[in-house]
Amino acid sequence: MILNSDLTLEKDTLYQDLMVVIFKNIQDATILQKITKAYLFAKEKHHGQKRFTGEPYIIHPCAVTKILAQLNSEPNTLMAGLLHDVLEDANATMEDLTSLFGEDVAYLVYQATKLTKIAFHKNQGHADNQQKMFLAMAKDIRVVIVKIADRLHNMQTLNVMTSEKQLRIAKETLEIHAPLTHRLGLFEIKSQLEDLSLRYVFPQEYYRVSNLIRLKKQQREESIAKIITNIKSLLDSHQLKNYTIKGRVKNIYSIYKKIVKRKVSFEEIFDLLAIRIIVPTVDLCYQCLGIIHGHFSPLPLRFKDYIAVPKPNLYQSLHTTVLTKDGSLFEMQIRTQEMDEIAEKGIAAHWAYKENKTYSQEAKQLELAKKLRWYRELVKITIDAKNHPEETPKEFVDAIKNDILSDNVYVFTPTQEVFELPKGSTPIDFAFRIHSAVGSKMTAAIINGQIAPIDYQLKNGDIISIKTNKNILSVNKDWLRMVKTTHAKRKIKGFLKKDIKENKTEYLAEIQKGKDIIEKELTANKIEISLLDNNFVQKHFERYNIQTLNDFYYEIAKKQLNPKSLINKLLVLAKETLSQNILQKQMAKSHVKLKHQSETGVIIEGLSNPKLKLASCCTPVYNDEILGFVTKGRGIIVHRKECNNLAQCDEKRLITASWQKDYTIAKYPAWISIIASTKDILVQQIINKINSFNLSILEFNVINKQKLETIIKIRILIANTKELNNLITNLYKISQIYKIQRINN
Repeated sequence: MILNSDLTLEKDTLYQDLMVVIFKNIQDATILQKITKAYLFAKEKHHGQKRFTGEPYIIHPCAVTKILAQLNSEPNTLMAGLLHDVLEDANATMEDLTSLFGEDVAYLVYQATKLTKIAFHKNQGHADNQQKMFLAMAKDIRVVIVKIADRLHNMQTLNVMTSEKQLRIAKETLEIHAPLTHRLGLFEIKSQLEDLSLRYVFPQEYYRVSNLIRLKKQQREESIAKIITNIKSLLDSHQLKNYTIKGRVKNIYSIYKKIVKRKVSFEEIFDLLAIRIIVPTVDLCYQCLGIIHGHFSPLPLRFKDYIAVPKPNLYQSLHTTVLTKDGSLFEMQIRTQEMDEIAEKGIAAHWAYKENKTYSQEAKQLELAKKLRWYRELVKITIDAKNHPEETPKEFVDAIKNDILSDNVYVFTPTQEVFELPKGSTPIDFAFRIHSAVGSKMTAAIINGQIAPIDYQLKNGDIISIKTNKNILSVNKDWLRMVKTTHAKRKIKGFLKKDIKENKTEYLAEIQKGKDIIEKELTANKIEISLLDNNFVQKHFERYNIQTLNDFYYEIAKKQLNPKSLINKLLVLAKETLSQNILQKQMAKSHVKLKHQSETGVIIEGLSNPKLKLASCCTPVYNDEILGFVTKGRGIIVHRKECNNLAQCDEKRLITASWQKDYTIAKYPAWISIIASTKDILVQQIINKINSFNLSILEFNVINKQKLETIIKIRILIANTKELNNLITNLYKISQIYKIQRINN
């Protein structure tokens, strides 16, 4: 496919592969020439540059653009994908981009450049970069779609990074990018980001679930083929035409989440398989649902009508889970072709480029704000942040995570308007979501026809209305403990500050009154007043939304807090402080080191030369959480904290034990159990893997060989828990293995 007079492009396989994908949606020769021009410009600017993978740098922008093309992105977004790194990495200028590709492309590249180079550190700069991403998204959603495509390709090539960077980037992806793609409805990309992130954040869980899925692949494929055949016969018998049926297994991360949330094993999860039925019209969706329910047994409480009530990301479908006659569970999703397109590509489907159609960025952005309620909330938060200049980037990002990216509930007004709120939200959050005037004047909440407490946690499907009194200000400090959303907290704090300023003299008098009460109590109990500071009240009274001593004194004066609760906490702190002072004096006087290194690497506080032995039952390894058990005549036996034998020990004879820092002298025996499908080469694969880590195998026993699985127990010599976990993670890469656990001797 030659789209340029430069014949060298004919042999440029990278270019040709990219244009094959783009050509599926764009055939206009003039536009294709512009995209080709952007490709050649990027290739020239990145000439000689290498990625961290060692590949030519141009491969990355091409991969990003291919992802964007698969979302049917419009031409300017595609060109921005090709050019998104030329400003920072290739010394191109905004003037170059504007003159060659126009202001819109230059703007997208400039915004994407600010988001591309994120510093993955646990500091304010990290939050600042995340804040920039959300602010950019509020201005133009295309910038973030480019960023998401960029992140997906970076995740696909993350294996060459250091383990520290892998973990940081993967955690941020799970925390920010995956929820964001969910909100945008980019479900295919969301699944990929989640699975790739899980591989680095929880590698053992990833490989375990992955191997279990692979082991039962044939069985699942047969089940899917069988149910599709049954449904096809069923729909044909009812004269339904022009339908499509697809079957799939849920992604690794969603299965992992089910295991964690339901606290069950992989074998106990039955709804792993999903069937999608695509029909021409909405009426046929409901007709098809009736046919399915008439033939299979639907599970109660598992039906959801997202056609009548679409998700905030515009997703529409009928969901039901049914039980087949052979006892299999399947989730059925029934929708139209247009709904399926949105389900696959989310908001990108609404932005999909269509030739011969006038494209207006401003109109699209306005349409987006009208359709996506959560997007309106994002814009509201960014505007609101401008009115709170004291707010840090971290606080801003936390507001987005809490109010928009967290799990949510859907509630209704009596007129059936849908509102989405974070889980844990109360009627107060709902009232402030409607308007600050409604929240501040709220007197009662009516939920499902009944008066409800204002701290009631809203549930999916609740119908809620708010009663107000325009003559009173209802807001009080207790509300800060009840609300979930940052938006409501900001508004409540604003009203409270305004009220305090208007009554400043009274406020200061209350603070002094509270301080006098506390000082009197401290004197009576012989407690040093220096122990009471901002950090102390924040730590112990956080749930009362107390940040400073003045807040604390004010609450004491208003009798919202009991002084006795403070005194009890301070008495404990005073005793601890006194004990530490005495201990330090004794150490200085006797010059005795209370921590003594033993041959095991274990140290016991207070003993200079303890007789120590590592328990043979649970075989502790360096960096395990441990406890010492004082025996009669045999010294101290050190156990792992999770050792079952500790439950039978006298608690009075258990003592604190820890490991000497950076101890590298000893090696420790550890037992692991491996469960795998039966394969002749399995044993040799395991031995080879262990040998590749230069570890010594002390025992290797195939203790139980059944028709469907092999159980192997291995005792190895290991330096620390990090080395052991690394070995287990890599053993999981052997596809036949589906469970590895540490065991007692």
